Amino acid sequence: MVKLRLKRCGKKQRATVYRIVAIDVRSRREGRDLRKVGFYDPIKNQTYLNVPAILYFLEKGAQPTETVYDIFKRAGILNEF
Repeated sequence: MVKLRLKRCGKKQRATVYRIVAIDVRSRREGRDLRKVGFYDPIKNQTYLNVPAILYFLEKGAQPTETVYDIFKRAGILNEF
């Protein structure tokens, strides 16, 4: 099963940016991802989303985590799906 979840990036002990990735459920958080579909910066409150890639994975049955679901909801992606 594939999930859309956050992958931590940045310096140790100070995650400044999270990538939104499509990843296998059995992989760990920093494991190998299938595809990068966006990023989220909580400090600057910036978000970049690759909407066609996100919709592709959602149509194939990928499940977003709660945090990613909230990011998509604020961006209005779930209305398109």
